[in-house]
Amino acid sequence: MTEKIYQKLARHLDNLPGGFPPTESGVELRILRRLFSPEQAALALHLTLIAEEPCVVAGRAGSDVADTACRLEEMAKQGLILRMAPRRAGKPFQYMAAQYVIGIWEFHVNSLDPELIRDMNAYVPMLSEEAWKVPQLRTIPVGRSISVHTEVLPYEKAEEMVGTQDKILVAPCICRREQTITGHGCDKPEESCLVFGVGADYYQRNGIGRVIDQQEALDILERANEAGLVLQPGNTRELLNICCCCGCCCQVLKAYKRHEKPASMAAAAFVVTTNPDACIGCETCLDRCQMEALRIEMDHVVLDRDRCIGCGLCVSTCPADALTLIRRPESEQMKVPRDMVQAAIQLGKARGKLGSGKLISMLIKSKVDRFLAAG
Repeated sequence: MTEKIYQKLARHLDNLPGGFPPTESGVELRILRRLFSPEQAALALHLTLIAEEPCVVAGRAGSDVADTACRLEEMAKQGLILRMAPRRAGKPFQYMAAQYVIGIWEFHVNSLDPELIRDMNAYVPMLSEEAWKVPQLRTIPVGRSISVHTEVLPYEKAEEMVGTQDKILVAPCICRREQTITGHGCDKPEESCLVFGVGADYYQRNGIGRVIDQQEALDILERANEAGLVLQPGNTRELLNICCCCGCCCQVLKAYKRHEKPASMAAAAFVVTTNPDACIGCETCLDRCQMEALRIEMDHVVLDRDRCIGCGLCVSTCPADALTLIRRPESEQMKVPRDMVQAAIQLGKARGKLGSGKLISMLIKSKVDRFLAAG
C-alpha cells in the first residue's frame, strides 16, 4: 500500500508542467521515499497549481482542517510544497503543489546528503528531457558586455531588474553545493542565487539564505561576472530569481553543453559577433565561455554560433574589444512568458500535460471546492 502512494505521487508530479517522468530503475520513487513520508505523500496528492487555504485541501482530502493546516505547514517548511502568504491580514496561508524542478529539489539545498545527490544525478538525464522541453531559465548578458548601442529590453537587464525589487534574498547554489559534497566542486562562489518577491518570502520563512539590500545584490552580480558565471533568471518577464551558474556544476548548463547546438535549447536573445582583425589571440575568451563556442584559429577568434547562448562573459573581459553582443533575429528568439502562470501553461502544453481544457477543469474544481469549504 505504501509503495502505491509513492507511485501515485510520482504520477501527480509528472502531471505538473515541470514533469517527473518514470524510469526503468525506479530512481524517482527512491527520491520520493527519501523526501516524503507516506502520510505527506498522500496529502500532496490533493494539492494543485492553485494556492488554496487548508480548509479547501482538507475538504478534498476528507481530513480535519486543523490537522491538515499543521501538516501543510510542516510540508512547506520541509520544502515539499509551496506556501503563499495571505493577501489580507487575518487570513490563513495558502498552499499549492510544488514542481520537482525547479522547486522541491532546489528547496532542499540545506538538507542534501550523498545518497539523495546520487539518486538525483542518476535521474537528471531523464528529467532534463521532460523539464527542459521549454527552458525554465533564460540567459541574459552580464551588464558589462552590453554596448550602449545594443537594443536591450527591460527584462534583459539584470541590474535594472534588481533595482525594482523591494525584497531580495541570496541563497546557496544547490548545484555547486551538491558537487562540493560529492568532492567535485569548483572554486566559484556558492552564495550567489538571488531570489525576489514571494520567492524570497518562501525562502526566508524556510531558513534558506538571507535577506540582502539592492547594493549587495548588485555586488553579487559584479562578482558573478568576475568569476565567469552565467546569469540565468527564470524564463519569465516577471522577475522571481537570478541564478549565477557555472558550466562545471550547473545541471542546466551541463545539459546545454552536451548538446550539439546549445543555442537551440537555451532561451537566449543575444549572440556574440567577432572582429578577427582586432583579435590578438590572447585566449582569454576561451576560458570564459561555458559552452566551448569559441576557438582560436590562425591567432584569431572563431565563433560557433550554434553553441553561443549570449551570456556576454567573453565580451566583458576581451582586452582588444574583438567581441560584441548583438541581438539574434526575432526568428531565433524564444518568446518570454509574462509570468509563472504563462510559463507553466507553455511548459505543460509542450509536454502534453496542461492543455487549456485541463487548466479550465482545474480552475473550476478549485472554485467548487472553495465554495464547499466555505459553506
